[in-house]
Formats: sequence, C-alpha cells, structure tokens
Amino acid sequence: MSHYAMNYETLQRLIRAISMSKDPEEVALMTVEGITSALGVKGCVLFLLNDKTHELEIAAAYGLSKEYLEKGPVDALRSIAQSPEDGPVAIYDVGDDPRIQYPEAAAKEGIVSILAVPVVIQGKLIGTLRVYTADHWEFTLNDINLVQALAQIAGMSIDMCRLLKGYKHSIEILKEMRDPKTIKSGKWTPYEGVPVSVVPRPTP
Repeated sequence: MSHYAMNYETLQRLIRAISMSKDPEEVALMTVEGITSALGVKGCVLFLLNDKTHELEIAAAYGLSKEYLEKGPVDALRSIAQSPEDGPVAIYDVGDDPRIQYPEAAAKEGIVSILAVPVVIQGKLIGTLRVYTADHWEFTLNDINLVQALAQIAGMSIDMCRLLKGYKHSIEILKEMRDPKTIKSGKWTPYEGVPVSVVPRPTP
C-alpha cells in the first residue's frame, strides 16, 4: 500500500471518529495521535490561541515529554509566528532557525524538524497544529495537505463542540427557569409573572 493511500485512509478514519465526538478534548487528542501515527513522526501538538495573553496553550499533545511541554509559555508572536495568510511553515533544522523560541529545549528533546500549520475558523486564527520529527524531514505536499486537512477539521469540530456545550447549558438554564418546582409560591401572581408588590389591589 502506498504512503499516499495510507494517509488517505487515516484521514477518512479520523474524520469519522471526530465527527462522532462531542468532546473538544477528545477531538484534539484523536487528531494529534492520528497524525503522529500516520506520518510516523516523533510527536504532534495542537495549540489554541489565548487572545488575552497572545500565548499558545496546549489543547492536546502526543509523543513528547512532559518536561518539553512544560518548558515555558509559547508566545504566538515569537514562536513560528503565523497568520491565516501565511499558511504552513516547515522548519528543516530547528537548531539553525531564529523562529524557534526554545532551541535548547528542542535539542534536548531530540527535535530536528517542525511543521506548523495554522488552525483557522471563519478567517480567524484560533491555534496551530505542529508536527515534530527526530530526523531532518523535508515535508512533502502530501504530508502538508494531510496535516492541513486534519487541522481544519479539528478546529471546526472543537468550535462546534464548544457551541454545542454552550447551547446545552443555555437550554438547561431555561428549563430551570420554567420549572414550576423552582418557582417559590406566593412570589408571583397570575398577572403574567408580575411581582405582587406592583399588582394593583382592588379598592375596598
């Protein structure tokens, strides 16, 4: 079976799994595990952008040590800075590239090459998906297309999961408000929920 066919099957399998999940954390984990396995690389991390701090926060990681993942805050403006227009960024040698924020930590982890793909929703950058290799790696167009497709699918799925959770939470609040058990008797009148204090009393 060709490498292209294997990646295509991986893409199909992950799309099915992601589409059935309603948990953002599960979607993120399936994505990084699937990419690591499909490409046979050292590891993969999905970062989400914190708009307030401009830092990239780890949503899911696979194949990398805890020490490396906790090396320090990842600055979105310093660490392989990306925008929706930039597209993928491939770094062949992390030891000789000024865009790497923590080159010493990368060397200690045994990371040699990195592929960074932006995660974009409705034209807005919400994160980045990064692939790490232990050898010098010239990423092919097939590799990049696979990672790009999964990054986009994961981003949309996470966004939909968030919206779904928010929607469900709103419904539960509305149900509680409408539940007769939660309304204390005597505080409201038949006048469409108008408080007793403002309902006009009949003249004696």
